[in-house]
Amino acid sequence: MDKIDKKILAEMQKNARITMTELAARVGLTKTPCIERLKRLEATGVILGYGAHLNPAPLDAGHIAFVQVTLNDTTTAALQEFNLAVQKVPQIQACHMVAANFDYLLKVRTKDVTDYRHFLGTTIAQLPKVQQTSTYIVLESVVDTVTFNIPD
Repeated sequence: MDKIDKKILAEMQKNARITMTELAARVGLTKTPCIERLKRLEATGVILGYGAHLNPAPLDAGHIAFVQVTLNDTTTAALQEFNLAVQKVPQIQACHMVAANFDYLLKVRTKDVTDYRHFLGTTIAQLPKVQQTSTYIVLESVVDTVTFNIPD
């Protein structure tokens, strides 16, 4: 991946609906080589897909909590069971296995704290092998994005 590919990725993160003519102009290429590079980035799995950035508040998902989860069993089978289960829960926006004094860190979006409290008891606590949780409520999101800076 060279600097032009990185420029293409940066522009696509800003606006994936950009025309190929405009994208090519912004990265300093003609249209055909720009399209070829974009197709290669898609084919090689660098670009995984395209979507819309949504405002979570009108979708009853404006409340964010981070949840530390400790499992009572960390065998490979137990971890796989937990991994499969969290993937089926739409309120869990992100799930990361971590090297810490707990096993997973979840990012959970719900309508409000009352909705979260219900979700904690009825869903998170019922996930396979959950022994303990600790919740951190977000007061304000300073940076919360799915895009990232691509180093030169």
